Amino acid sequence: MSEDLHKLIATVEDQERRLVFPTFTEADAWALGCLLVNLATERALPVAVDIRRGPQQLFHAGLPGSNADNDTWIDRKVRVVYRYAASSYLVGRRLAAKGRELDASQGVDPARYAAHGGAFPVRVPGAGVIGVVTVSGLPQADDHALVVEAIETFLAVD
Repeated sequence: MSEDLHKLIATVEDQERRLVFPTFTEADAWALGCLLVNLATERALPVAVDIRRGPQQLFHAGLPGSNADNDTWIDRKVRVVYRYAASSYLVGRRLAAKGRELDASQGVDPARYAAHGGAFPVRVPGAGVIGVVTVSGLPQADDHALVVEAIETFLAVD
């Protein structure tokens, strides 16, 4: 594994350890979703934003330049978070470090799962992963970074 990839994996693992929600209500999903939409709008980013708790979609917005394909990518990335209890970016980077991809050899259908950045787990102490915050429309590292920035701001975590 390259040194850069090793550092990236460690960084994302640290993000997941730090960015834990004390609780996660419908109001939290709305506020976080609005924060993401505002960040993306200020930067004219062509993204779709999605927030789920369990199977329920609590927030969704398609911004100018996004399209229905972004919604398909969101569904695929969300499945990865729920299956592996880790961000879609972390799952993809861990596989890349082993020279592998998320595919039938991993027991999943790549048409239904995408280990590409942008879906981040909503973790609550004592409950584990209860939801997912997702952005789709940018290169995977940028999708991931936007979600992390919004969650850090929302949780007031550096």
